Amino acid sequence: MAAAAGGATPATARKALFATTATLLSSSLARSRRSLSCSSAGASAAPRIAPQPPDLLRWVQREGGLVHPALRVVNHPEHGLGVSAAAAEGEIPPGDVLIALPGRLPLRLRGPAGDADAVLMQLADQVPEELWAMRLGLRLLQERAKSDSFWWPYIANLPETFTVPIFFPGEDIKNLQYAPLLHQVNKRCRFLLEFEKEVKHKLGTVPLEDHPFCGQDVNSSSLGWAMSAASSRAFRLHGEIPMLLPLIDMCNHSFNPNARIVQEGNVDSPDMSVKVVAERNIDQNAAVTLNYGCYPNDFFLLDYGFVVTSNPYDQVELSYDGTLLDAASMAAGVSSPNFSAPAKWQQDILSQLNLYGEGAILKVLHILLLILLFLCNLLLNSCHPVSMQMQ
Repeated sequence: MAAAAGGATPATARKALFATTATLLSSSLARSRRSLSCSSAGASAAPRIAPQPPDLLRWVQREGGLVHPALRVVNHPEHGLGVSAAAAEGEIPPGDVLIALPGRLPLRLRGPAGDADAVLMQLADQVPEELWAMRLGLRLLQERAKSDSFWWPYIANLPETFTVPIFFPGEDIKNLQYAPLLHQVNKRCRFLLEFEKEVKHKLGTVPLEDHPFCGQDVNSSSLGWAMSAASSRAFRLHGEIPMLLPLIDMCNHSFNPNARIVQEGNVDSPDMSVKVVAERNIDQNAAVTLNYGCYPNDFFLLDYGFVVTSNPYDQVELSYDGTLLDAASMAAGVSSPNFSAPAKWQQDILSQLNLYGEGAILKVLHILLLILLFLCNLLLNSCHPVSMQMQ
């Protein structure tokens, strides 16, 4: 597990992360290895890894997959670059298979098949579970570095940059103004800086033939790219094993999707396949959409780089702070608020809410109703408040 970078401030972490930029990746297949360089995200749409990437739909079909003849990869005006029924003649009916991938096409972290894989797994074992995307990202970097990677047609179509907050300029980070999100962004930046040191230390003694990245330098920028690619594109299906699903991961998100993912067979089974099936009629030129999950907007922004307008699953993470509640009460016209110095009976109620005394949980997500009960008790100024049974 990588520890936080000692003495590194969030601003320093971001500066170092953004500073490691270089030239765009060459698309030449004649090179003995491919560059792992990564440029910082700009305002315009990110270019692909290769300036003229191979046709992803044809590659999927050539490798035994199925692609509905109506599907195209297009820049949809509402959803951006993604899979669309651009060539449909009429509607695609429910139940039609839109995309099917045989078991060898998904990219995932597997057990070591050689010394280079063993080194990769040793690096992955140092990554905390909560940053699972970095583990899968290491596998993606390994394939990106190879000149003859089976997955090159897929990797060549990946964005060169991602719009996740770890790549935001410093001023944009500050403008987020949401402490839990800022904490996670800074935490990831510090992790990338520290993990870069661990990777360099580990690879410094590895022979070239056992080097998982073909001898290339791996830095916080390339690690950040790989982690962002995995977090924004991977799916967890049966067994909760994260996998990168070529072409399927270009279907955009919707809470009211017109398609769903179906996995057939165990992930280690030779006949395993992953399919996208139409859930309802899909009109001509309509984007094919999947539900990425019922998440709040800070999760979508942190891992995917977008937010959902009118997200019904959005929530705000709060902390109980007596001083702030005093200020809010005064602004609301409540005379003499005493949240920061509660009376004995108020302390008893706060203790029942786990907001006061030893073991108090000040970080709250679902406590709003209980706080309202407390406010009612406070404003009624009852001398004998009703005891609350905590579930």
